[in-house]
Amino acid sequence: MPELPEVEVVRSGLDRFVTGRTIASVEVLHPRAIRRHEPGSIDFQARLVGRQISAVSRRGKYLWFVLDGRDLAIVGHLGMSGQLLVQPASAPDEKHLRIRMTFDDGGRELRFVDQRTFGGMALDDLVSDGANGLVPSTVAHISRDPLDPLFDPAVFAKSLKSRRTGLKRALLDQTVVSGIGNIYADEALWRARLHYAYPADAMSAVRTRELLAEVQDVMSNALAQGGTSFDALYVNVNGESGYFDVSLNAYGQQDQPCPRCGRLIVREPFMNRSSFRCPICQRTPRNARW
Repeated sequence: MPELPEVEVVRSGLDRFVTGRTIASVEVLHPRAIRRHEPGSIDFQARLVGRQISAVSRRGKYLWFVLDGRDLAIVGHLGMSGQLLVQPASAPDEKHLRIRMTFDDGGRELRFVDQRTFGGMALDDLVSDGANGLVPSTVAHISRDPLDPLFDPAVFAKSLKSRRTGLKRALLDQTVVSGIGNIYADEALWRARLHYAYPADAMSAVRTRELLAEVQDVMSNALAQGGTSFDALYVNVNGESGYFDVSLNAYGQQDQPCPRCGRLIVREPFMNRSSFRCPICQRTPRNARW
């Protein structure tokens, strides 16, 4: 699933291509693509035609299109395989095209493509986020992400310390910090030399600052490289893949030597997925919380 760097790459691309444009038509080609919009496709289409997109925003893995009037937003989630592409109207339809939006300037159209149909779009009211900003009501409970200018390290440290669970579980909890998924949790923990089951409530202030610095650094590096692409399902708005996968030290590197100590990286089951770590650099703590 795309994480913060991948979603930010998509957001910034969309912002360049669609902000300031007025929606001329909306075509819903698969009902699951708007299943979170309970009134259905007819309502979704009718409420969008004639509205102008004034900005494209993001929090964690969620992105949304702010509409003129700043009362309503189109909330999008990429899920496992969703793609938001800006395409010429003459381009052939993608095999898994789910939603098409055209604009009154006759230029490139916006297409939502989703092979597995886990992602989708919905309309949502905008509410205050308490910091002179607006977020969709369905996103209001999501914490700020580590690259957000208003991210508060003290709030993060307090929230982390309150969790009686393993460190990686806490990092994946979007109410603690948003945008971190399996890839960047494993990479940051490897950099910080911490086991994924290290107790979150045992983290010292120093270790928490060090971990946060590694999270921010790895995400900034991934963002600069267009995100991480393991297959053709994650692409930017032009259909291009990111290349941070060549810089990964732990995630997906099982049986490869640790870049620090040379011990082979191991893969272990974790929450119906996998964790990757170095057995030497990230030793299992005595008080592990699985």
